[in-house]
Amino acid sequence: MMSRAGLFTLFLVASTSSAADWPQWLGPRRDGGTPEIVAPWADKPKVVWRQPAGAGFSVPVVAGGRVFIHAAVKDKEVEEVVAYDAATGKQLWRDSYERGPYTGAVTVGPQATPAVAGGRVYTYGITGVLSCYQAESGKRLWQINPYKKFGARLPTFGVCSSPLVVGDRIIVAVGGKGTSVVAFDADKGDVVWQVLDEPAATTSPVLLPASNPDSPAPDVVVMTTLRVVGLNPLDGKVNWEYPLAFNPAGTAPTPLVGAGFVVTSTQDNGTVAVRVEATTDKVEASRAWQEKELAGYFSTGVIVGKDQLYLITNKLKPVPHAALRCVDLKTGKEHWNKTGVGYFHAGILRTGDGKLLLLTDSGQLRLIEANAKEFKQLAMAKVCGGTFVAPVLAGGRIYVRDDKEVICLRATE
Repeated sequence: MMSRAGLFTLFLVASTSSAADWPQWLGPRRDGGTPEIVAPWADKPKVVWRQPAGAGFSVPVVAGGRVFIHAAVKDKEVEEVVAYDAATGKQLWRDSYERGPYTGAVTVGPQATPAVAGGRVYTYGITGVLSCYQAESGKRLWQINPYKKFGARLPTFGVCSSPLVVGDRIIVAVGGKGTSVVAFDADKGDVVWQVLDEPAATTSPVLLPASNPDSPAPDVVVMTTLRVVGLNPLDGKVNWEYPLAFNPAGTAPTPLVGAGFVVTSTQDNGTVAVRVEATTDKVEASRAWQEKELAGYFSTGVIVGKDQLYLITNKLKPVPHAALRCVDLKTGKEHWNKTGVGYFHAGILRTGDGKLLLLTDSGQLRLIEANAKEFKQLAMAKVCGGTFVAPVLAGGRIYVRDDKEVICLRATE
């Protein structure tokens, strides 16, 4: 029989592309990491190409030699999906669609990151328009708005949660009675299952190796405004859950999964590490540790190795600022704290050679050594305008985006 780890990998392979791609939110394995490397730069990374991009903080995704951008069309209630050649920046196709009116304090464009799987691109607009395209041609295969279909209320900050593809299902956070999490058929867009009753948070679903000994499927980990749960992707059954302090605005980073822990953060609750364990007759979720000082707003951190947890935490008063903090994953003990890496946000990823690539909300790109002993910055450069978008590393290139353009940079000299 195949091991649980093998089955987990099988589900991931069905949902993503090669390791040289960045096909979804948080990368190839949806954990913020990639085997690719970035060399420290002397001046600043060289620009390979740049293209205009409309408003939105949807992260660029890279798969099969293409870069996909989801953005708003200026001065219109319209969103568009654009595909570029990853090497040259040449436009390959473009599609646009109308959406409902939206006015936001942060952006008027998409915030959820597309997912590419099985030769298709899935996008989730800020007003809830869920679309499926052929990745090569740009042909739109189906489109649905779950908020209209279910009569659900749009989240406070619009749709922020990125879709997750698991096998033949695309799983999205919606919110509302019986529709907090919904799985659609990836081929046709039909509803497969719908569960839970609470509002959706800004977090995105991630995967945890199978907790249920009777099921080979990985758990789909979803954080709502009330709890974090592990769902069976086949039928939506709740395998385990852990209650969290009510977070009415729903603003929180995506949970992190590693070394048997699910790590959640909110501004009011701080960071809680939840241990998920299977017993003889059930799966139990219990608190391993909680640190209320490690309060996160919406920047998702990353786990390095078996015991290094890197978090972006926030202080809103007296002056807003974000800090990068290195924490022991097993105990919650802080190793070091680097303040002022951003005002509200900094996007971070883990490289294949023990480094962190961080993009601040002022457009500063930083290369940092993943070192539990001290904060050690290897390089820094201004690469774009203000942004709430995380950097992307794929195919030897770094992709960054602000509200005016997408920029492709060389990762190594």
